[in-house]
Amino acid sequence: MKTGIGSVLSVSQLNFYARSVMENDPVLSEVFVRGEISNLKNQYRSGHIYFLLKDDMASVSAVMFRGDASRLKFVPEDGMQVIVIGRVSVYEERGQFKLYVQQMQPDGIGELAEAFRQLKEKLEKKGLFDDKFKKEIPKLPENIGVVTSASGAVRKDIERVLSRRFPLVNMLLYPASVQGENAEAELIAGLRYFNENKNADVIIIGRGGGSAEDLQAFNSEALAYEIFESKIPVISAVGHATDYTICDFVADKRAQTPTEAAELAAPDKSELIAYVKLLYSSMRTYAERKIDDRQQKTDILSDKLSGLTVEKRLENSEQRLDGFVTRLENAQKNFFSIHDKEFKRLISELNALSPLMVLERGYSIASKNGKAVCSVYDVNENDKISVKIKDGVLICTVDGKEVD
Repeated sequence: MKTGIGSVLSVSQLNFYARSVMENDPVLSEVFVRGEISNLKNQYRSGHIYFLLKDDMASVSAVMFRGDASRLKFVPEDGMQVIVIGRVSVYEERGQFKLYVQQMQPDGIGELAEAFRQLKEKLEKKGLFDDKFKKEIPKLPENIGVVTSASGAVRKDIERVLSRRFPLVNMLLYPASVQGENAEAELIAGLRYFNENKNADVIIIGRGGGSAEDLQAFNSEALAYEIFESKIPVISAVGHATDYTICDFVADKRAQTPTEAAELAAPDKSELIAYVKLLYSSMRTYAERKIDDRQQKTDILSDKLSGLTVEKRLENSEQRLDGFVTRLENAQKNFFSIHDKEFKRLISELNALSPLMVLERGYSIASKNGKAVCSVYDVNENDKISVKIKDGVLICTVDGKEVD
C-alpha cells in the first residue's frame, strides 16, 4: 500500500496498515509487560479473559484467549500485579490498540505459588480443612492402603516401618504416578479403589520430596475433594517436613515424611506388648485383692460357726422354744381371763330374760300339742294340756273355761 501526503485512506485501510506495521515490528511481536489487572472479565462460555493492564500513568486493553488461559495455574483477579508476555496489534474492527497475552505470571511470586494460595484460601472457606471433619486413625488396623509409586522409595520406607512396628498388618499397594499429567487421575483412582472395596482401615497417600512442579498433583482441587469425601481415614505423606500441599491440609492426618505416616498408621508391637503386660499385672493384682477380701470374710464366718456345736445350737433352740411356749401360755391365760368376765356378763343378761326365771317366781306355762296356750280360745273343754311349772310338768284336762 502506498501512503504519503495527499493519500486518502479508508478507516479499514488505516486500521489494516497499523496492524501490519505493529505485527511486523520485531519489538512488538513479543513484549514483556508489568502491570496491574483491572476491569477483568472472564468469559466463562468462550474461555477468553478480557482486562486492562495499567500502571500509575496509563493503561492498555488486553485479551488472553482460551487456549492460553486454560494453561494458567492460578486465577487472575482485579488488583493483581502480573508480568505478561504477548504481542501488540490493532483490533481492526474498532481500531483499538490491544495487547494479546500468551503467558501470565504473578509479579513477585511464582505462578504455582499463587495458584496454591488461591486454592488453599478457597477450600479453607468451604470448610475442607476444619478439624470437626477429621476422622480418627484406628488404633489396631488390619489393612493399610497405600497410594504411591510402585517403584519409589516411599513404598519401601512404609513396608520397612510396618514390618518392624507391627508385622501383623497387611499393606495393600495401589500403584499410581506421583507426578506428570496422569498423576492426579491415578491418585484419585487409588482413593476410590479402597473406598469402593472397603478393604483398608486407613489410607496413606504420598510421595518423596521434590520441586513445586513435582508436587503439583497433590495440589489438585479434585484430589482435595476426593480425600475430604473418603469414608476411610487418610494420612498425607507428601515431600519433606517443610513441604506443604493442599493434600496435607485436607487429610485427616498430616505426616512430615512417609516414614512418619507408617508410624502413625500402625502401632508399635513393643508398646503393645508392654501395655498387655501392664493390663495383665493390673488384672492379677485386682483378682488377688478380691480373693483376699473373700478369704477374710470366710475366715470370720468360719470362726463364728466353729463356736456353735450341735449340742449348743440345740440348747439355744430349746431355750427359744421354751420362751415361745411361755409367751403362748401367758397370752392364752390373758385371753380367757378377759373373755371369761365378758361371758359371765352375757350369761347374767340372758338369765334375766329367760322364761325359767319367771317360773321361779310361781308362774307356769300351758301348752297344747307342743304349742303355747296364749288364749282361752286355743283350748276346748276336755282337751289335754301340759302345764310347765318350775320343777316339772302337770298333765291336765280342761273342765271348762271363762273369758275375761
